[in-house]
Amino acid sequence: MTISSAKHSKTATGAALATFEASVEHHYADNRGVRIHYAAAGSGPLLVFLHGFPDHWLGWWQVMDSLRSDYRVVALDMRGYNLSDQPAEPQAYAVSELVKDVRAVINHEGAERATIIGHDWGGFVAWHLAMDMPELVERLVVLNMPHPWAISRELASNPAQQKASEYVTLFSHPQAHLQFPRERLAAWVTDPAFQARQQQAMDNSSLNGMLNYYRVNWPTPPCSQHAAPPPKVQAPTLLMHGLQDPYALPAGLNDVWQWINNTLDIYTLPEAAHFIQHDHAPEVTARLRAWLARGS
Repeated sequence: MTISSAKHSKTATGAALATFEASVEHHYADNRGVRIHYAAAGSGPLLVFLHGFPDHWLGWWQVMDSLRSDYRVVALDMRGYNLSDQPAEPQAYAVSELVKDVRAVINHEGAERATIIGHDWGGFVAWHLAMDMPELVERLVVLNMPHPWAISRELASNPAQQKASEYVTLFSHPQAHLQFPRERLAAWVTDPAFQARQQQAMDNSSLNGMLNYYRVNWPTPPCSQHAAPPPKVQAPTLLMHGLQDPYALPAGLNDVWQWINNTLDIYTLPEAAHFIQHDHAPEVTARLRAWLARGS
């Protein structure tokens, strides 16, 4: 959701990162004239990875590298980021457009369905894809992003979450991109090898586009409950959440079962914060691999 310091459980070596980076394929999918870059490796059932703010496709590299032996792993640069197109219009970043980007990538891969794995804003998009285009979602995995209806609930009723989300007011200001220090977009990374890639990707990105995710999609006060219940998620769902996340508080996980019409597994990491696929990649990967193998 925003930026925090990260302490990696195991610092990745520059050599391993470089080897992985050199081994992937790069492709572009088209969503009505907006080109979406994605990197891909491996073969097998399709896994589609969606990053959040501020990140890019390579943020999933440790998870992808481990799973590529058994799966086709695909990671997007979300629109506005890095090598994907960066539309100027704020409404181009509405979640209704973002889910179509994912659909375009699945179609470009020649697949009918995929397991969707999203973190932060990527998780927000993953939730909506599962609700609005259930025919595309074989399984759903969301990291540190409560269900969108839970976000509205917590912002309406939980003072702690209201305080934790105060930064969104700053991000949503029309001129925020002019005042935001771009170097902060990589400051949360402690692995020097990945930090260099992260800074390069952020330099290639549209800060205005990245902040449009907040301006267009985030619930606005008074954050009242939605008029109607959402379509229930029909796919088996795995939620992984770092309990020390200062932005997406764990109370957002409460009662999530009511929005899911399939099996639901919740795995919490007591010592983890927000960027769990970076800070706790081995644990996240092991849990994901076991859950996928279970065929739930």
